[in-house]
Amino acid sequence: TGSSDPYCIVKIDDEAIIRTATVWKTLSPFWGEEYEVQLQPGFHSISIYVMDEDALSRDDVIGKVCITRDMLAEHPKGYSGWVSLSEVDPDEEVQGEIHLRVEVLDSQGGWRLRCSVLEAR
Repeated sequence: TGSSDPYCIVKIDDEAIIRTATVWKTLSPFWGEEYEVQLQPGFHSISIYVMDEDALSRDDVIGKVCITRDMLAEHPKGYSGWVSLSEVDPDEEVQGEIHLRVEVLDSQGGWRLRCSVLEAR
């Protein structure tokens, strides 16, 4: 139909911890949502899945971004910018990118992840 009903799921080590709101009927969603969650000291990666909500069947995966612990270590002040989506299914072609801001904060209670899911195109 030329549009999607996108939302994002943020996973830490394959455990879903955040779900954004769905933005209806668009290929250029704006979320502008910021989350802060506790990180386990031994975490390996943060994955952001861009999904297409479907009322009549299973939601489709549009694409994903994976940010490893090592990648975050290379950006001690955090990462902010557009990141190209990669495919989840090798048979699917993926086009698009997502605008993220991700930083790891060292707090008294341990590490915290601050993740801003801004927009996609």
